[in-house]
Amino acid sequence: AGASLAQQDQAQEARKARNYSVETTPVGTLLDDPEAAAILQRLIPAVYANEMFQSLGRPNTLRSIQQYEPATLTNAKLAEIQAEFDKLNG
Repeated sequence: AGASLAQQDQAQEARKARNYSVETTPVGTLLDDPEAAAILQRLIPAVYANEMFQSLGRPNTLRSIQQYEPATLTNAKLAEIQAEFDKLNG
């Protein structure tokens, strides 16, 4: 039980430390967080499902990927995603 408590503490610390941004956070960081990934899957499902996004997109920010997906990653959509990240950021 001790290990699971330590893991829970680590998970809580990770959640506290979140400061996700469409401008600065690498996609890989977002994809590695189940809650952030769920936001992307819900709000931009076609982009999320794209293998290029899942692999080559990892070091890039959502803002930098906007140039490749301008019809989906509009400024309004990025603002909507940011609003959801702000809820996670606490």
